Amino acid sequence: MSNTTYAIAKDNDGKNILKFLLGELKPKGKIFTPFNIISIPIMLLGLVLIVIRFWKGIGSITNLTQDVPWGLWIGFDVVTGVAFAGGAYVITFMVYILNMKKYHSIVRITVLNGFLAYVFYAGALLLDLGRPWNVVNPIIGNSFGTSSVLFLVAWHFLLYMIAQLIEFSPAIAEWLGARRAHKILSGMTLAAVIFGITLSTLHQSGLGAMYLMAKEKIHPLWYSEFIPVMFFVSSIFAGLSLVIFEGSISNKVFSDQISDKNHKAHHGIVISFAKVCAVTMFAYFFLQLLVFVHGQHWDLLNTTMGYWYLTEMLGFVLFPMLLFFYSYRINNILLVKIAAIITMLGIIINRLNVTIIGFRWDAATHYYPSWMEIVVTLAVIFTEIWIFRWIINRMPVLRESPTWAKNQK
Repeated sequence: MSNTTYAIAKDNDGKNILKFLLGELKPKGKIFTPFNIISIPIMLLGLVLIVIRFWKGIGSITNLTQDVPWGLWIGFDVVTGVAFAGGAYVITFMVYILNMKKYHSIVRITVLNGFLAYVFYAGALLLDLGRPWNVVNPIIGNSFGTSSVLFLVAWHFLLYMIAQLIEFSPAIAEWLGARRAHKILSGMTLAAVIFGITLSTLHQSGLGAMYLMAKEKIHPLWYSEFIPVMFFVSSIFAGLSLVIFEGSISNKVFSDQISDKNHKAHHGIVISFAKVCAVTMFAYFFLQLLVFVHGQHWDLLNTTMGYWYLTEMLGFVLFPMLLFFYSYRINNILLVKIAAIITMLGIIINRLNVTIIGFRWDAATHYYPSWMEIVVTLAVIFTEIWIFRWIINRMPVLRESPTWAKNQK
């Protein structure tokens, strides 16, 4: 973006500011791309289905019942999605707390991804509530009180979104050329990071803690009193795997915005993430093994659910863990990317096993998401990607900050 963009801060004319913002709404680049051609019809259909959902009720487009009130929109959009957003608190911890400067170039895009994830998953939560206007109840502790896990999760969710917005706000100030606001917001970054890391770790485990109350409903192979710990540990390698996957795509799609220095650093960053993923996955696998042995569930392995459990643990935890370790040893970035994709699939499987597949597994009738639920989920994901792309193309997220912003630091 040219330097004239940042001159807006010098102009107090509201009309010019409005003209600038309206100009930024115009599309940049090619319109008829494969992604646009696929995503636009799904987003439009999803919008129609969302209107029907609020017009005729949640039962009009979902297969949810009184026995199974939480389905795909909670199990995938919220519980799984929040795990993938874990990369934000991991990277900010490494950069701002451990002072690992080599990762500073990916902080903004990681925080942006985490912030958008939380915003859109909050939207998905509104879709899942039979009466969306009652979303305020968990925040004020209505009915169930302030000692409820849901009360804690709601506040963690709300405050963490605010903390991430503050973390990303210097990029917005640079885009608008708001120098005074940039200086103030930059000074708040460290405090927001510390606050956000604390909230995120609590929130990741808090989501798991909600399922502690469903002991009789979740299959024994996936239920334990350590679900909160498992959710937290797995969010580390889940978030980093998404950073590897998303970063590899962004490195190609937005290559013109990335400096040569950051291009060259990409390989080393990905390889170092492989080591972190391997270590945390080993800790996760070892903890899962201890829980299994302590639970004495050997007889359940020779069942259909037992085979599925072994598939998850061996095929989507142990195998990618070894692949991460091997790719780190031989410095092979392609194998790291493959391991990241397998790990992401494993996280999806694990969260769905806890929330859907293994939930009331012995019921006479099982819940299966309707095609309309799937379309709405895809529409939410595609909309998030569109906004993500819009921000990347306009704000200094991947490219260097303007000179005046660097001089303020």
